[in-house]
Amino acid sequence: MAEPLAQEDQIKEGEMHSYNTRIGRVALTRLNGKICAFENTCTHDGGSLEGGHLEGKEVVCPRHGARFDVETGAATRMPATESIEVYPVSIEGGEVLVDLDA
Repeated sequence: MAEPLAQEDQIKEGEMHSYNTRIGRVALTRLNGKICAFENTCTHDGGSLEGGHLEGKEVVCPRHGARFDVETGAATRMPATESIEVYPVSIEGGEVLVDLDA
């Protein structure tokens, strides 16, 4: 079931926003006009990706520089070796809906 997390116009290109959900923290960003939703936890050390930054389509962990592709969740730079979860996003009536069960 998709859950509303934000208004579409709140998610700006290249910015990252984090939200508390029933499954933990989920981040939203806009990449080339498309809104992406992903797990806001580094698989290397369990810390938050909040405070990190985006480079291209990768989120960079603020502690050790691990990187993850925000579209696929793939770990793209050590020290992380495991992917993060990504979630399907839909827009209805200007609301960003994220399927946390996918």
